[in-house]
Amino acid sequence: MPNNPNPTLVHRKIAVLGFRAVGKTSLTNAFVSGTFSDNYDPTIENTHHKTIRFRKVHFATDIIDTAGMDEYSSISRNASVGVHGYALIFSTTSRSSFENITKINESLLDALGDAPDVPRVLVGSMKDLVEEREVTLQQAQSLAASLGIPYLECSSKTGENVAEVFHTLLKEIEKDDGLLNDKEEDKCIIL
Repeated sequence: MPNNPNPTLVHRKIAVLGFRAVGKTSLTNAFVSGTFSDNYDPTIENTHHKTIRFRKVHFATDIIDTAGMDEYSSISRNASVGVHGYALIFSTTSRSSFENITKINESLLDALGDAPDVPRVLVGSMKDLVEEREVTLQQAQSLAASLGIPYLECSSKTGENVAEVFHTLLKEIEKDDGLLNDKEEDKCIIL
């Protein structure tokens, strides 16, 4: 049987969650359009679209850039219904944003009810601001391990690990579906 030259097209919905001013919009914009802005303009909620070719699969992604959360926020309907995976973002320069990740994660799991393993990644943003760092790599890795999810650090300003955040999340989403065969190379092309 000949190989199918047409890649598989799969739609995935991803939500980016985190405290206010942690860089959710900067991360999303850096990934989707390759742009960065130093200006902070609070986001209400926005959806971006990006197609990612990962191995032999094209993922047409809807990325929901959510409004900043606090300890009293609940997950919006758009960020919980039909979402395949979540990026939990905190700023490495903000101890309070890091401490709120546990509450955001609990709020997410409460909103999803009895959902089994929810694909998530923990992301420390603003990695480039080394002098302002308030959360150590070890503290973040420890939290990720306690949640049973991968941890990455990125900088939207420099572009470091921006794409890897979304690629890692796609791997978490797909690890039980068999779409991404672990024996193949991890080649990801952003279209």
